Amino acid sequence: MPDQRELRLPDEVRLHVEVSGPADAEVTVVLLHGWTLDGRAWHQQLTDLRSRFGDRVRVVSYDARGHGRSSCMALRTATLAQLGDDLAAVLDEVAPAGPVVLVGHSMGGMTVMEYAHRHPAHFAARTAGLVFVSTTAEGHTHTAYGLSPRIARLIRLAETTGAGVLARCGSWRPPRPLLRALAPSIRWMLFGDHCSASDIRLVTSAVARASLRSIGGFRASIGGQHRLATLTALAHLPAAALVGDRDRLTPPPCAESIAAALPATELTVCPGAGHMLMMERPDEVNAALAGVLHRVLATVPAGPPPGPRRPTGTPGRPAPAGATAG
Repeated sequence: MPDQRELRLPDEVRLHVEVSGPADAEVTVVLLHGWTLDGRAWHQQLTDLRSRFGDRVRVVSYDARGHGRSSCMALRTATLAQLGDDLAAVLDEVAPAGPVVLVGHSMGGMTVMEYAHRHPAHFAARTAGLVFVSTTAEGHTHTAYGLSPRIARLIRLAETTGAGVLARCGSWRPPRPLLRALAPSIRWMLFGDHCSASDIRLVTSAVARASLRSIGGFRASIGGQHRLATLTALAHLPAAALVGDRDRLTPPPCAESIAAALPATELTVCPGAGHMLMMERPDEVNAALAGVLHRVLATVPAGPPPGPRRPTGTPGRPAPAGATAG
């Protein structure tokens, strides 16, 4: 069973963190979930990593602020910039030494990009590989929900208006009866041609744990982020990007632009799959992650991981001028 712990951030937000594997593992994998989800979304990847790599790999997952078993936060901190700062703080506290591979789904992938943008020296000192799953570096540029542009604009307007209302609802959480009624809509929005009842239950359970402030508050930041320029500085890292060709939120052009910014990236397009690739196509996600890990492990020297290097910048605030990438 993973070791469960609580990490208190400088603004008193408490993050629920789970760690599996020895502290002296050769590489640490950090799994970052998507918007309105929580760390349980990665359960199939956690099982595969333990089976495939054993004690060579340590795995860290955590619920983002306002999600899962982490506490709610002030509305002003419901931003991707803050999530990038949180990631730097988690690494310093939970995995202070050795190389890390960052794996982000949707908002989690955007968190990785924001961490690289705001803490470039910290990122360079620690990060050895990247896996982007159903995510984007261009906000809602390509998001059309699989519909006509006119209808997509109307949906986005309604979504943005609704997000503003939800953001003011604080730590309240969605009523479970409402979520059960919305299950068909959740299935249509997040999944492709096929999904299991257990996957729908897990996703619905995760949304039920997310605060209304996080559901509404992060919407503006997610829609407005643009980090392709940041990615171009990371082209030397082993990386993979995956997307489903039925993804209504981050369709294939999102992954294609990431791959164009990172030319060495292995791009996988999964036919018939939607936004929840970790559940819909676990074999493909596991294989891509394993491929990046094998490349990283091949470069790790024998022996215990090196002591932590002190990067420029302090977790929880942007790196000083002159160290900012992109």
